[in-house]
Amino acid sequence: MGGYEMLIFLYFCRMENQIAYTEENIKSLKWNEHIRLRPGMYIGKLGEGSSADDGIYVLLKEIIDNSIDEFAMGAGKQIDITINFETNMVKVRDYGRGIPLEKVVDCVSKMNTGGKYDSIAFQKSVGMNGVGTKAVNALSEYFCVQSIRDGKTKIAKFHAGDLVEDNAICICDEPNGTIIEFKPDSDVRLFGNFSYLNEYVEKMIWNYAYLNRNLALYYNGVKFQSRNGLLDLLNNNMEGEGLYTIIHLQENGFEFAITHSDKVVSEENYSFVNGQHTTQGGTHLSAFREAVVKVAKDFYHKDFEASDVRSGMISAISLRIEEPVFESQTKTKLGSTNMKPDGSGQAVKTFIIENVKKALDDYLHIHSDVADAILQKILLNEKERKGMQNVKKLARESAKKVSLTNKKLRDCKIHYNSKDERRLETTLFITEGDSASGSITKSRDVSTQAVFSLRGKPYNCFNKSKEIVYTNEEFNLLHNALNIDEDMDNLRYNNIVIATDADVDGMHIRMLMMTFFLSFFPELVKTGHVYILQTPLFRVRNKKKTLYCYSEQERLNAIKELGASSEITRFKGLGEISPDEFSNFIGKDIRLEPVLLNKESGIKEVLRFYMGDNTPERQEFIIENLRYEEAINE
Repeated sequence: MGGYEMLIFLYFCRMENQIAYTEENIKSLKWNEHIRLRPGMYIGKLGEGSSADDGIYVLLKEIIDNSIDEFAMGAGKQIDITINFETNMVKVRDYGRGIPLEKVVDCVSKMNTGGKYDSIAFQKSVGMNGVGTKAVNALSEYFCVQSIRDGKTKIAKFHAGDLVEDNAICICDEPNGTIIEFKPDSDVRLFGNFSYLNEYVEKMIWNYAYLNRNLALYYNGVKFQSRNGLLDLLNNNMEGEGLYTIIHLQENGFEFAITHSDKVVSEENYSFVNGQHTTQGGTHLSAFREAVVKVAKDFYHKDFEASDVRSGMISAISLRIEEPVFESQTKTKLGSTNMKPDGSGQAVKTFIIENVKKALDDYLHIHSDVADAILQKILLNEKERKGMQNVKKLARESAKKVSLTNKKLRDCKIHYNSKDERRLETTLFITEGDSASGSITKSRDVSTQAVFSLRGKPYNCFNKSKEIVYTNEEFNLLHNALNIDEDMDNLRYNNIVIATDADVDGMHIRMLMMTFFLSFFPELVKTGHVYILQTPLFRVRNKKKTLYCYSEQERLNAIKELGASSEITRFKGLGEISPDEFSNFIGKDIRLEPVLLNKESGIKEVLRFYMGDNTPERQEFIIENLRYEEAINE
């Protein structure tokens, strides 16, 4: 058969093997079926609760947002939030106007239905499309809504978005408002074995308090309230004191607070739009950062580098605009370019720059001591930057040479700084040794999971200058892989996971890596990007079933379930877990332990205790926490 005949033959073979595409392939889904089939379109990602951007927190936020919008419209000064950590049942009760009783069912189960379409009833609210509550309903195994208005109430209950109980309107003597109860669906295709992390919930509620002064939020009976807005936010989140009194200004629906600290390596920003925490920034944050630099250049009459002005800066901004446009349903990044939805009026950038320039310039002229402190900080940053220029230059040249043959990084296709819908799933596993790296590499999702291999115990960089980031080949390659040399804007992975053995050496490597991040890139930890990978300690199996156990208690439970004669394997290291098995631990059932840092956890104090010179206090801590593993009889 000639070449031409072969092409014709292959063409017809391909045509015969094509999948049929007929009317039967066209499907129409109910509103809740679509949400359950494509939850990422509505809540970003699923997750089991170890990450602050996991879906279960988005569900909670969507319900609280509605109560916040009521407060913003002057209806109700209190919100009650309850989470039962044993059952994962959530209850949110506000004292607003309550959903109109005849529309209760429609508002939580009918797409394109809600009060947010009426700009008179709701102005400058965070939710505009009425999707959030429907998503919570569809993704909950139990959902109950109750509205109370003027002595009457209406209750409806749902399962996975399907109405299961629709009660008639009846008399009620409770105060007006709306009560939502829900439990996220534990179906393995959705949230599986999830749990709420108290630290994440408290942080979310504090942000609501900072942005809604004098609103009383009661979370499991504890009161959260702020009198001073963003000023309280900085004071409660900043380690130590600033280099000068926090500048706190508010005008025309725009509020900001700013200071500098010698405990911040680059910069920390908290940004909000209509009460929504825009963790990924957007047009408003970009404009604010630009405005601060512009004010500094004009005030001091010097063409400073932007990084010199912003290094060590801690700021918080809150903007309220009509019908904001976000880049996704999760509302973590503002995309609006204009203050009004019809495109009229000022651009967001122009509005913020003009307001910051006027307010901040006036403040610096009045408070000369603050102006002097800022100038000294900028000049110090400039001196340090210039001192590092030669080091960075040599490091970049070295990295270029090494990167041609470097096999330490096995990259993925999608990155956090892209616009891909799976960007939140992007993960970099930092592993020890070739055996563990090999298992993860063979079983990973090449689209979203990358692997960086350490060649052993990394260098202890405690009390070292940032020069070590560039002169140490391994650290230089790692920070280049993360792409965070200048700031966090171009971070390439949402999750940075330290994957080490659960033994003494593995624990030491974790501490060395945490020392590196906390010393030079603490923002990674503070913004919730760093995790510890939890891997199973035991495998218990019989001929019918295999269970992986992450603790001694789980091992005992597995033996009880599978029988005393079941086979028990103790994993002593990641390298002992085959690639086929590893896929069970880094996929949808991955268990991550977040590395959390709060104001009380002073970075320098923590590092000095664990990584500094031996002290009687540390010796006593080690002795008190030393544990011996009992032999396991297999």
